[in-house]
Amino acid sequence: MSAGDDSPDWDAALADGGAGSEPLQSDRVLNQDEIDSLLGFDAMTDDGGDRTGIRAIVNSALVSYERLPMLEIVFDRLVRLMTTSLRNFTSDNVEVSLDNISSIRFGDYLNSIPLPAILAVFRAHELDNFGLFTIESNLIYSIVDVLLGGRRGTAAMRIEGRPYTTIERTLVQRMIEVVMHDMQMAFEPLSKVTFELDRLETNPRFAAIARPANAAILVKLRVDMEDRGGRIELLLPYSTLEPIRKLLLQQFMGEKFGRDSIWESHLATELWATRVQIDAVLDEQTMSLREVMNFQVGQTLMLNASPDSPIELRCGGIPLVKGHIGRVGPFVAVKVDRTLRRPSAAIPL
Repeated sequence: MSAGDDSPDWDAALADGGAGSEPLQSDRVLNQDEIDSLLGFDAMTDDGGDRTGIRAIVNSALVSYERLPMLEIVFDRLVRLMTTSLRNFTSDNVEVSLDNISSIRFGDYLNSIPLPAILAVFRAHELDNFGLFTIESNLIYSIVDVLLGGRRGTAAMRIEGRPYTTIERTLVQRMIEVVMHDMQMAFEPLSKVTFELDRLETNPRFAAIARPANAAILVKLRVDMEDRGGRIELLLPYSTLEPIRKLLLQQFMGEKFGRDSIWESHLATELWATRVQIDAVLDEQTMSLREVMNFQVGQTLMLNASPDSPIELRCGGIPLVKGHIGRVGPFVAVKVDRTLRRPSAAIPL
């Protein structure tokens, strides 16, 4: 720095920590609340709340089920059908409710399944893919207790540490078949889908129907039978719903809009003002490629037409009208004689 420069000596000011001022605080420790807010754990809730921070970046690859409005209507229809069918199946007062619909990675869901449980893998034939039912142990023992004549008003006995018996698996399988039939009826107004039970598993590792990183829709259903009940969870990978994704994007069933007279009027006005190119065809001949390649400059091509021969006017290769050639002042003109009508298509009987 030159002697005549009046600017402050910043190097000296930084070296002595700033004369006449308090030392700068360079280090600051974040508390636990700030760390949780940064990572996004404080906003991560089970009810599908907004996620922030790093957690939002990690889960950004998941597709929200809210982009498929018709799917919620299908599941609402499924709840009403299950309420009626399970009442007939158990001969008891059954109430089915929809707890939650969320998006989750398939691998994360398998790791979060509370064991013991029965996992039912089913196939959707028209969609050419699989889905997964998870029946919690509380509902398994409740269904077995109800179907085998257990007394009302008492909670089902729960025996831990043993595998499910053949009778328990058979009764749960019958309930799953009833639920799958209801789900087939719920999808029927939207698209015909046939669901078929593939197998029952008790180990989540044997129920893998998609890659761990694949996104899926998780539907949690609550089944209450007075003092007994439990939860059924339905998992549908997005790859399973992909063939009917356009139908699920509809805002309502059979989404079709009525006529818009304003748009029709505007379109008609623009069509009348559209400029098109008209070709006047004097004659057509079929020639070989050899003859075309032997054309010479100044050669005369003889047409099978006379001055009184009809001229056909075409637009884009489509014949429109016929007329006769003539002259109007310095221009060559065509006088339209009659309109060509396209043959009507035969109506199949």
